[in-house]
Amino acid sequence: MNTKTLTAAVIAAGCAFGVVAADQKAVPTTAKAKDAKPVEVEEKVDDPLDKFVSAEFHIGFDSRYMTYGMIDGKDPIVVPGAQIKFFDWVYFGVESIFDVTKGNGKRGGYGNRAGRWTTLDASVGIAHEFELSEKFGKLSVDFNYMYEYIERYHSDMGDTQYLNLEFGLSDGIFWVEPTLAIERDLMADDGTYVNLELGHSFALIDGKGEDDDPVLEFRPSIGQGFGNTQRVRGYSPEERTYDHGGIMDTCIKGEFTWRFVDHVSLSAYVAYSDYWFDSTMRHCAREHNAEWGKGCDHSWNFYGGLGLSVEF
Repeated sequence: MNTKTLTAAVIAAGCAFGVVAADQKAVPTTAKAKDAKPVEVEEKVDDPLDKFVSAEFHIGFDSRYMTYGMIDGKDPIVVPGAQIKFFDWVYFGVESIFDVTKGNGKRGGYGNRAGRWTTLDASVGIAHEFELSEKFGKLSVDFNYMYEYIERYHSDMGDTQYLNLEFGLSDGIFWVEPTLAIERDLMADDGTYVNLELGHSFALIDGKGEDDDPVLEFRPSIGQGFGNTQRVRGYSPEERTYDHGGIMDTCIKGEFTWRFVDHVSLSAYVAYSDYWFDSTMRHCAREHNAEWGKGCDHSWNFYGGLGLSVEF
């Protein structure tokens, strides 16, 4: 057999072997495909510890100390706080207010309080989020008792206690997400304050997963406050008492939240509040605010703030 004949024979044999081999491989592959098990995707498993205990630390900066749409401090304040929660139900919290400048204390008749704490709030409560349905989304409920300790500047300044109840709906088919908050003052003036807020959260930058919170979020809202006679009387000027309850402050607010890393978020807000609907309430707010000095003798206010929150 010459060289050309040998080469042709080798090539032919190689082609035949390749065809047979390919045919033999095709059969087992098909058979294996029938018996193959679907690839299991590893699901994210929640840490059991997260269900047992969680914690949060936050600190905020507000350009003014505002309460019920009225000025409680013309100058900025810093508000640090912390909370620990067990079983996603029961929590304990603490929060304090620090004056940044000496202006609030001097105008309020308390002396120089720059860099000093003014109130210390301790709270205990129950809070949980319930899955209702695809239509109604989630219902959040928060009920707590808070004791507010006030540093003794004058003998007539006493502590107070509050009961707070809050409901919120979110993630349903409704575009507007309502929040209803009820506050009852148990000691200072027996006042009751109710606030209904309507807002919507816009995801500007989505989170990594479908169930993750947005990386960047904007929430505009409008809230309306209501107070009973005791609530309004507690903020009446000393020379005049307003025995009048009803519609109080209206607040328009816009807030950005930036979750730039896991468990850490920054927030910023701007707000405008005024007493639109009740002329008697508006006069009360104007006179109360005027006690804080020049430029405050009106019922409306613009203010804003920044916040940092860390979750564990």
